[in-house]
Amino acid sequence: MIKDQNPKANLIPVWRKFFTWFLIISAMIIFLMLFKEVLLPFVVGLAVAYFLDPCADWLEDRKVPRWAAATLVLIAFALTFLMVVVLALPLLQTQFSAAAEAMPRYAEKIERGLDGLLLFASETLHEGDAQRIREAVGAQVGKGVEVFGSLIQSIFKSGLALVNFSTFLFVTPVVAFYLLRDWDRLLGWLDSLVPRRIVPTVRQQAKLIDETLAGFVRGQASVCALLGLFYGIGLTAVGLQFGFVVGVLAGILAFIPYVGSIFGLFVSVGLAFVQFDSHWDIIAVAAVFIVGQLLEGNVLTPKLVGGRIGLHPVWVIFALFAGGALLGFLGMLLALPVAAAVGVLLRFAVAEYLRSQIYLGDDDQQHDDGDPA
Repeated sequence: MIKDQNPKANLIPVWRKFFTWFLIISAMIIFLMLFKEVLLPFVVGLAVAYFLDPCADWLEDRKVPRWAAATLVLIAFALTFLMVVVLALPLLQTQFSAAAEAMPRYAEKIERGLDGLLLFASETLHEGDAQRIREAVGAQVGKGVEVFGSLIQSIFKSGLALVNFSTFLFVTPVVAFYLLRDWDRLLGWLDSLVPRRIVPTVRQQAKLIDETLAGFVRGQASVCALLGLFYGIGLTAVGLQFGFVVGVLAGILAFIPYVGSIFGLFVSVGLAFVQFDSHWDIIAVAAVFIVGQLLEGNVLTPKLVGGRIGLHPVWVIFALFAGGALLGFLGMLLALPVAAAVGVLLRFAVAEYLRSQIYLGDDDQQHDDGDPA
């Protein structure tokens, strides 16, 4: 092995590297915190451009100009989205209207059930204990309503830029078009900024991050769509009112592992207790989610997502909740890319550590050919 004539020229103190990365990450976090209220349409546009880029590349390979490919792909995406909304909106509107009309009746039935429980408690417990139970239940219900209201308010505020009609209609498509049109040039510019000595390593890790993120999001989105249809049709088939809406929401929330099925099970079984008098009907509703979980765990997730992506469900859940807590809806959009990048970089760091002299304890250990410096 030929040694560098001036090894000190290539040595950078470790503390300086850590300090540089600390400054970069800190600057990014400060930027996100300062501009989180206006970044949402740009992040949504970036996400749209990222996932439509393969389609634009396919058209470009067939001699379609890049600007025309970007335009055609975005128009097709917008028409597809609009068609789904037009087809689903009447059914969702009908079910929400029916739910609003049925809520007073359900509330009355729940109140009668609670009165029966309180009457039973007052007959079997001392009067002081029964009173304390009433006060405790009332306090917990009040806290639950307060927390739910705060959550809804937080979601509404953080997603305000998304649901704002003018922002969604004009800013996001424009951002998506320009990013999609200039995607390859942007990647080339970023690649030109990487120090030449570590270009192969950075390109390799960026490719792994891209494969991990795309594999998880596209696969999990397919799982969510299929589960939403299965839950919606299944709950409607067993006669549950508003079953289609509950099923669709459970399918959407299935993007967060296990959250969708737990939400759908509790809500649908709760509605079944209010609507049905027969225990078999309630069991049928619960069976829809049990079958859905078996289908997801044994067929959909292994086939559409697979285990090769390296994003553990616990890591995904933590990333989504942490991003939502820090930056609201914007944080949830950024959580998966960050989680994918951190996961890939951590695996790379562990692999480098296992090949290092620190782990092996051999001062004469040589790096294998092709290993990153």
